[in-house]
Amino acid sequence: MNISLPDALKAFVDEQVSQRGYGTSSEYVRELIRRDQDRLQLRSLLTAGAESAPAAPADAGYFEGLRDRVRKAAGTTPKA
Repeated sequence: MNISLPDALKAFVDEQVSQRGYGTSSEYVRELIRRDQDRLQLRSLLTAGAESAPAAPADAGYFEGLRDRVRKAAGTTPKA
């Protein structure tokens, strides 16, 4: 795949490659694409969460219950 960029954008990409330690402009572009994929996945997860039914509040009791489950799974007991 070849991508044509105006001179100003090419200069920007070249500067990012040298300043951020990328070996090539292709590495830089791949990283941008990965970040965009991650951003889209996060947006999808946030949208799914926003559209889901409300859950129980995450208060101190909730977190203590999680700690108990982890302790049981690890076979440990709480410290006094």
